[in-house]
Amino acid sequence: MVKETTYYDVLGVRPDASADDLKKAYRKLALKYHPDKNPNEGEKFKQISQAYEVLSDAEKRSIYDEGGEAAIKKGGTGGGGFTSPMDLFDMFFGGGFGGGRRRERRGKDLVHQLSVTLEELYMGAVRKLALQKSVICDKCEGRGGKKGAVEKCGTCRGTGIETKIQQVGPGIVQHFEHMCRQCHGQGEIIAAKDRCKTCNGKKTVRERKILEVHVEKGMRDSQKIVFSGEGDQEPDLQAGDIVIVLDEKEHPVFKRSRDDLVMTMQLQLVEALCGFQKVIKTLDERDLVITSLPGEVIKHESLKCIIGEGMPQYKNPFEKGRLIIQFVVVFPDTIPREAIPTLEMSLPGRPQVTIPIDAEECNLMELDPDHGRGQRYAQDDEEEYYSHGPRVQQCATS
Repeated sequence: MVKETTYYDVLGVRPDASADDLKKAYRKLALKYHPDKNPNEGEKFKQISQAYEVLSDAEKRSIYDEGGEAAIKKGGTGGGGFTSPMDLFDMFFGGGFGGGRRRERRGKDLVHQLSVTLEELYMGAVRKLALQKSVICDKCEGRGGKKGAVEKCGTCRGTGIETKIQQVGPGIVQHFEHMCRQCHGQGEIIAAKDRCKTCNGKKTVRERKILEVHVEKGMRDSQKIVFSGEGDQEPDLQAGDIVIVLDEKEHPVFKRSRDDLVMTMQLQLVEALCGFQKVIKTLDERDLVITSLPGEVIKHESLKCIIGEGMPQYKNPFEKGRLIIQFVVVFPDTIPREAIPTLEMSLPGRPQVTIPIDAEECNLMELDPDHGRGQRYAQDDEEEYYSHGPRVQQCATS
């Protein structure tokens, strides 16, 4: 029994969600609420990261399910503090937005999610993606203003960070750091009259970029396509990357399982017993004919496969997985009485059943899930009233 569901609610999943469900939920929410895309959603991004960090670890998840968030924060096996939300994001996306000392040498990476159909992953596709990126201003060549107009900020001494000291008790002081309000964390100041009119002193401008994304045959959901050096540019830094994360759409017929495709096929009882022919439309619009010969019985929920008609292997598209078919047999509601003798002659005989002398005859009826529900609830309410209802004090008599 899960004590509380806050972390599950943050990720938008059920308490019985699988590891894949958790991973997919985190990926979509982390991309949506990353501070580089939504600067005002820092707290939301932090909550998403903490929830995924706990629930993706089996030991931490067990502690959380038993004792809630308080048990996680208290400690215990594997229940210590939280990883930085940015570090967790970088680990999940392979360092997508840069981190630590790497960020000092490179500009920010841009991560975008691209929805693709199963047909596109099967046959390959070329998609055009329009996005906005920062590029160094050509007018001022990334200086932000006229030559020699850039000065070191006197407030933060060029660090971009202000430090304040506050006394919190006798002989006890605390240091607080925050972004310099004078230079907005840049460490430099350019007088308004000397600023570049194109970039207004920001050194970079926004530019629309059209990318041709080549989705190769056999690529998978969550796979990344990296455009090296195509990310945001900043002066004196190497340009970051543009990272495209594939998001596979749900298909109405086929479901992918590694290199296999899985589908469900309905059969009437006569087809399951007497044979059939069916046509399957593939993801590349070919028609496959499958045949079950008379006398071959197809059991309900049985599995069969076609070799070489699954998904193509990534980087080896001429090799394909299997097409797995699960058969669902649809039984008729009734059978004409006159047909029963003929059926009995064709089917295996009934097993012999010995009926005791004192056995009672019963009638089978269709199950109605709502039958008796109202009466049962009324009984529950009555029991609740008498066990927990208001107590009436008796009047005192003299």
